[in-house]
Amino acid sequence: MSQTLSIACWNVNSLNTRLPRVLEWLQAEAPDVVCLQELKCMDEKVPRLELEDLGYNLITHGQKTYNGVAILSKHPLSDVVTGLPNFDDEQARYLEALVEAPVPFRVASLYAPNGNPVETEKFPYKLRWLDALHQRATDLMTWEEATVLCGDYNIIPTAADCHDVAVWAGDALYQPESRARYQGLLNLGLTDAYAARPDPDGRFTFWDYQGGAWQKNHGIRIDHHLLSPEAADRLQAVRIHKDTRAAERPSDHVPVVTTFAL
Repeated sequence: MSQTLSIACWNVNSLNTRLPRVLEWLQAEAPDVVCLQELKCMDEKVPRLELEDLGYNLITHGQKTYNGVAILSKHPLSDVVTGLPNFDDEQARYLEALVEAPVPFRVASLYAPNGNPVETEKFPYKLRWLDALHQRATDLMTWEEATVLCGDYNIIPTAADCHDVAVWAGDALYQPESRARYQGLLNLGLTDAYAARPDPDGRFTFWDYQGGAWQKNHGIRIDHHLLSPEAADRLQAVRIHKDTRAAERPSDHVPVVTTFAL
């Protein structure tokens, strides 16, 4: 039995559109747990058989055309939470479950709101959603479990996580209020996995489809794993699979994989 647990997060930007790329990557890398975001389909449209044939248990929280999150696991899943507790939300952005590995891990797949344009209601909604995530994280920290909150946070935490701050200065992803919410999660005692174990081969996790961003390496880091102390103590490595961005018809995000000792 494996003495490690690998947990991936990946905003696939439409699961059915990107299915060939997703299946190729899962077959090649075979992470133990995979948290997907932006499924862009209802639960009944999720390609369950193809994913289950690779040895995964699967839970989803889908939505037509937009949003949608999933957790795939080679271990049994239990204690499923669909949507952020105490937050009335029609958008499918949060899914949590206990991964029954030899050392159990509580894992959440999350897709935080983008928040643009800042001058519209979308930005206050983003901040309210992040406040609800903060409350959920506060509660989870009291349970003293190995917990991983991972996915597309739609937040650029620091200037180092962006190719050019000037380009993003007016964007919701880099607003002071957004970055303050991210820092607030760290202040709870959560650890940014990448900050703890940087990937020497790269930092960015997203490259826009426009303006040759990938070719110019004009990227940003917005896909994060935040770890409880119990998970952080077991963290061994973080790897950003940036090669997937060069594939045919890729997502604009790439998988981020954390590995933990069991």
